[in-house]
Amino acid sequence: MFRRYLQVTKPGIIFGNLISVAGGFLLASRGDVNGWLMVATLVGLSLVVASGCAINNCIDRDIDARMQRTQKRVTVTGEMSLLAALSHGIVLGVAGFALLAVYTNAMAVFFAALGYVVYVGLYSLYMKRHSVYGTLVGSLSGAVPPVVGYCAVTGQFDAGAAILLTMFSLWQMPHSYAIAIFRFDDYKAANIPVLPVAQGIEKAKLHIMLYIAVYALVTMLLPISGYTGVAFMAVTCISSFWWLLMALRGYRRDTNVVGWARQIFAYSILNITALSLTMALDYQSIAPQFVMLN
Repeated sequence: MFRRYLQVTKPGIIFGNLISVAGGFLLASRGDVNGWLMVATLVGLSLVVASGCAINNCIDRDIDARMQRTQKRVTVTGEMSLLAALSHGIVLGVAGFALLAVYTNAMAVFFAALGYVVYVGLYSLYMKRHSVYGTLVGSLSGAVPPVVGYCAVTGQFDAGAAILLTMFSLWQMPHSYAIAIFRFDDYKAANIPVLPVAQGIEKAKLHIMLYIAVYALVTMLLPISGYTGVAFMAVTCISSFWWLLMALRGYRRDTNVVGWARQIFAYSILNITALSLTMALDYQSIAPQFVMLN
């Protein structure tokens, strides 16, 4: 019984978000870590993410039934009823937002709510099914967790939070397009208009390369603006440049596109994990002076 309640929340996505939340939180803390606040932020946002994933599984049940990768989800097989999954998601969401509201601040709650509404409402209910821009819209919700972690500490949306939001949004694009390429048949069978299916793999390859290049430039804004130090600059330059080289290999004539896309996807996870850990450790002790964007 416990297994299906866990599986419907997509534990892998929750874990990935935990790393980025912790990175944003520790970056903003600059060595002065409030342990209770950090635990409340991590647990609260994890519950919110779990809620969104559970409700997404309810919404996507018809799509998931047509995709080989998702045919065994508990909401598809009938192991978990639609009502049970929906109720589970609502309870998790109420608990998560309550925890964030009590222990963090209005700005952190706002961004958690923004990500939730975009993912569950705008993306899952409409954009994913009807527009090639669904990935772009969904990237905003995927970029929210580190911002929530950051704002839980600062209580405001400043230049550091803006860089994190932009940086993680850009990262989502090549990551998602790579999945859509090596799962091309699944997305086509489910009639989901992701870029590789709607406009071709060659265009998706170009977009992957361009997004990685812009992402690499944006990540450098953290050390340039004084939020992180030399170690972060070194890690982001090396890891992002290597990712860009991997993307360029997709234009070789002898390239196995599916294998190449899997490499882009796998390395994207390694890249963002390395950057999240490095920014958590290589913070600058004195906050840069920027006009706050309230």
